[in-house]
Amino acid sequence: MKRRSFLTTATLASAGLTTLLITGCTSNTKKKDEETVLVEETNEAFELDEETIGSLREKLTSGKYTSEQLVQLYLKRIEAIDASGPQLNSVIEINPDAVAIAVAMDKEFKAGKSRGPLHGIPVLIKDNIDTADKMQTTAGSLAMEGNIASKDAFVVKKLREAGAIIIGKTNLSEWANFRSTQSCSGWSSRGGQTKNPYILDHNPCGSSAGSGAAVSANLCVVAVGTETDGSIVCPASVNGIVGIKPTVGLVSRSGIIPISKTQDTAGPMARTVTDAAILLGAITAIDEDDSVTLESKGKSQTDFTTFLDANALKGKRIGIEKKPQGNNKYINALLADSINLLKKQGATIVEIDYLDKINAAGQAEFEVLQYEFKDGLNSYLATANAKVKNLKEVIDFNTANEDKAMPYFKQETLESSNAKKGLDDKIYTEALTVSFEGSKGVLNAVFEANKLDAICGITMGPSCSIDMIYGDRWGSYSLTSPAAASGYPHITVPCGLAYDLPVGLSFFGTPYTEGELIGLGFAYEQASKKRLKPNFKPSFL
Repeated sequence: MKRRSFLTTATLASAGLTTLLITGCTSNTKKKDEETVLVEETNEAFELDEETIGSLREKLTSGKYTSEQLVQLYLKRIEAIDASGPQLNSVIEINPDAVAIAVAMDKEFKAGKSRGPLHGIPVLIKDNIDTADKMQTTAGSLAMEGNIASKDAFVVKKLREAGAIIIGKTNLSEWANFRSTQSCSGWSSRGGQTKNPYILDHNPCGSSAGSGAAVSANLCVVAVGTETDGSIVCPASVNGIVGIKPTVGLVSRSGIIPISKTQDTAGPMARTVTDAAILLGAITAIDEDDSVTLESKGKSQTDFTTFLDANALKGKRIGIEKKPQGNNKYINALLADSINLLKKQGATIVEIDYLDKINAAGQAEFEVLQYEFKDGLNSYLATANAKVKNLKEVIDFNTANEDKAMPYFKQETLESSNAKKGLDDKIYTEALTVSFEGSKGVLNAVFEANKLDAICGITMGPSCSIDMIYGDRWGSYSLTSPAAASGYPHITVPCGLAYDLPVGLSFFGTPYTEGELIGLGFAYEQASKKRLKPNFKPSFL
């Protein structure tokens, strides 16, 4: 089994080729005309296009905008692009209190109080993160409808303290893409299918699909995603944005519907490295309710913007897997161009051999995730305000409501997870050693032997087409698992387009080197400038 069980293997060559082949020439011409009009209407100028936290702070300070106006503009954008027009379907729920919160932040600001760079800034968060307000927390599952949390997740608490305005929750791959072996990323029974804003019949990747698509389409400034294996960096890569998967333990997981206590983490998704760094600083803190965060004491930062150095690549040793990960000339050309740019910026490229060893433990990782998912979800549901109180009841609900809950793919992963025993089972402890400790051992040896500052490579190949019947087909280009299985930090930055679809470049390192990785990502971003706005092309053909 490949490391990331959520990503199935197949060729990229067939992506998107079935969409328009069954219609005749006349209807095709008419459809193309309609699509052209849709693209033109969708791409009409939006006054907050590509705004950053910094640029909005300047406009708030100058009085050009109030936070209330910003919220209203983004809500109108969500209505026009997400609910209507191309129907991106990235936002699963709007916060009914968003405007009132913005008014309160405006009053504070006018009174001379500023909570920091996020004061009055609209953000979106993933719908597996608890909010003690009028919004539900459902992981996209109909079985979880009506679950109103009694307490904010720690990450939400930090956002509110920073003055951020949570304007809504984003759609996701149901149960964070841990429901089926044939899932379609970005689809949930509660939220439907999220689309890729570059080509709408293509996949936004998951599980933080809605966060990635919304940020890319300028429905917010920044968003929070969560990752177990690839669920931040994959949607960031294929939606043309920046994503940071922190070291496990840097950001609290309490109040977030879990998969794995070993690998889960929340993290920032943004259009620039600077904005991602600002958001990461706001949500980083020790949480007594998440004991793993205690390990970050003395190792974390509250301001990652100090690492934003355009010359950060100079003198750095960057490892690149020497074995080709695929034979697609367009993707390989993007990697070659990126390597040349890294060299021009003063980095030394070191060829290394590590991926085969990491990928060999893929089945062990999947074992770990199943055991920990059952244990963690049962603990979460036992105290939640949901109508289901354990994983077995989720499975039973889906079975009883199959037409609505499982109209396409089923729930093999939920069922296999429920069949697992407790975390004292020998199979689990042995799998944890192979996957978690094994991955750390491989990476530590490679970093030490080659004196590396980071490992780099293509994050993901371009997005596959949406297929809710047969599931995802992601090809051989994937660099999500080494950092995920080991719990190490990972940043992805746009590096160009293949087939008019974004591709990201990854940097990952050893624990608590987020600052250094942010510096590398920023230096690459400033030298390459590869972020391009999506144009909402309706179909691949």
